[in-house]
Amino acid sequence: MLVTKKAPDFTATTVLENGEIVEKFNLYENFGEKGTVLFFYPLDFTFVCPSEIIAFSKRVSDFKQRGINVIGVSVDSQFSHFAWRETDVNNGGIGRIQYPLVADITKSIARDYDVLLNDAVALRGSFLIDADGTIRHAVINDLPLGRNIDEMLRMVDTMLFTNEHGEVCPAGWSKGDEGMKASTQGVAEYLSKHSSTL
Repeated sequence: MLVTKKAPDFTATTVLENGEIVEKFNLYENFGEKGTVLFFYPLDFTFVCPSEIIAFSKRVSDFKQRGINVIGVSVDSQFSHFAWRETDVNNGGIGRIQYPLVADITKSIARDYDVLLNDAVALRGSFLIDADGTIRHAVINDLPLGRNIDEMLRMVDTMLFTNEHGEVCPAGWSKGDEGMKASTQGVAEYLSKHSSTL
C-alpha cells in the first residue's frame, strides 16, 4: 500500500510527447508544479489500453491547467511505444499523444508500484502524486476494467482543494463544492446542510 508514502523514484528510457526518445527520464524531475498522475497499463497494441491512453491525452490540458503532469508506463520497449504513437488511431494506434510513455522493460517500476501481474504485465494502476512526492490517491484495476479519467481529475481537484484550504472533501465532492472542516462540529454542520443530496 503506497498511499501516504513517497512515490518510488525511477529513471528510464521514455518516449516524450514530441516523439523524442530519451534514455534518462526521471520521475521527480518531470513533476508538474503541483504534482503528477502516473499510470500503468498492460501492453502496447492491445484493446482497452488505447481508449485510456487517448482519453488521458484528450484531457492532458485539463491536468496541466491544474499544475499536474501525466506520465504513462508499460513493460513495452521505447521502440514499441514510438511505433504505437506513429500508428494512426484508425489502424490500432494511439496517434501522437501529448504526454510521455515510459519503457519499463525490466518491469522494475511496475514491481516497485506493486502493479506487476504474474511477473508479466502491469495492472491498470493509477497514482496521484503530490508535489512533494507523496502518493495521495491510488486505484488499481484488473486487466479488463478500464479506468475513468474524469474521476482522476476529480481526485486532483480534491487534493488541490485540501492542500489549499486545509478542509476535507466529503462523498461526491466536485470542484466548486463546499468543503468540510475536519471536526465534529464541521461534520455536523455539513451534514445538516447536505444530507439530502449525499
